Amino acid sequence: MSTTVSSSRPGKPQPGANGTDTRAAAVSAKPVTWKTPLLLTAFGLVALVFFGLLAPSRTASFGISTGSDFFQLPALEVNAFAGGLVLSILLLGLAAYAVFLRTRDRQVPGWLTVAFIVLFTAAFLIWVVGGARTPSISLAGLIAGSVTLAVPLVFGSLSGVLCERVGVVNIAIEGQLLGGAFTAAIVASVTQNPLIGLLAAAVAGAVVSMVLALFSIKYLVNQIIVGVVLNVLVSGVTGFLFSTVMQEDSDRFNSPPGLDAIEIPVLSSIPIIGPILFRQSLVGYLMYIAVLVVWVGLFKTRWGLRVRAVGEHPQAADTLGINVNATRFWNVTLGGAVAGIGGSFFTLVAIDSFTKEISGGRGFIALAALIFGRWNPFGAFFAALLFGFADNLQSIVTIIGTPVPSQFMAMLPYLVTVLAVAGLVGKSRGPAASGIPYVKG
Repeated sequence: MSTTVSSSRPGKPQPGANGTDTRAAAVSAKPVTWKTPLLLTAFGLVALVFFGLLAPSRTASFGISTGSDFFQLPALEVNAFAGGLVLSILLLGLAAYAVFLRTRDRQVPGWLTVAFIVLFTAAFLIWVVGGARTPSISLAGLIAGSVTLAVPLVFGSLSGVLCERVGVVNIAIEGQLLGGAFTAAIVASVTQNPLIGLLAAAVAGAVVSMVLALFSIKYLVNQIIVGVVLNVLVSGVTGFLFSTVMQEDSDRFNSPPGLDAIEIPVLSSIPIIGPILFRQSLVGYLMYIAVLVVWVGLFKTRWGLRVRAVGEHPQAADTLGINVNATRFWNVTLGGAVAGIGGSFFTLVAIDSFTKEISGGRGFIALAALIFGRWNPFGAFFAALLFGFADNLQSIVTIIGTPVPSQFMAMLPYLVTVLAVAGLVGKSRGPAASGIPYVKG
């Protein structure tokens, strides 16, 4: 028998008992805190001191075009002192507006925080490049490389979205990425077909997720504990097989053919956006498709409405005829398959072999991107791009000889992760039933 969760369409406010808009009432009831205004003010003052007043009086050059672009654009040149000072003043202006909103008991809008992050990143970039031995970098290369590094993070965060939207906390993203990378490498090496390796990676990620689903949904084991154990288990199994199988005959078991970049004629030669959108590997193109499909599925289909109902109020969903635990099980399995595809990036695109712990903790960064993006596929996508940018930036500025200590630049991606999880963009609320097992009756 076909059932629906609600007769109203999602996204439309419904009148309450007294005829008022319940969504407006919920928004007005949301507590307004000083955390975001104070954080923005603190970072604005840091920017004024370091990126403005203490910035070097040199010109930072940012290349926009590459040699293969359809047409060439001149490099963007900015005086580090003047540019940093102007951007710092703008940052303090945004922080002052956030404080003003707080004094009026109003929420800081999302666009303000996003604008602050963009301006702060630009000021930091100008300061770093202006003080380097070679004050010039390719902006196009920086952005394209950031997108490439973000590919496994995007798949991992999408896996988390699919799981947590249905009420299961997926701490095992790291294990799913690692299992996908290992399986893709060994299957592609044996078959000499990277597409088969890609499919095998999805299966491996799904298998890891099925274990998570089995213990957390059927046997009601704590979801966090199961996820941590799975990460350790996959790490140990892949490390053992790497030492005993792959290293014994690497030509046969650890030499996978790669997935080369697929260039779309003309479009791939557009400056900046060409390499990002039209010069990607198959996994890169699948990333864009996956983000769109997951978003449409969750917010524009009956399936997504049921999934979100199970994650918010499983008892209500159950009374309407939805099999809560079956929905959770298959969503978690689907999330694992998505993460497994992301893991194949490491061995089929990034490098041509598998090594121990090749995922390097990116599953946990993907989990932070999920929180930073507020359990939304597009939000998680852009959060993953931010982490990819931080990862790529620390490599590039080390090459050009920045005065910033290399140890600080190496910890930059993880510093961004900590700030995101700490609530730089405000308090994030996940699905109400996330992490809570459901027992029928």
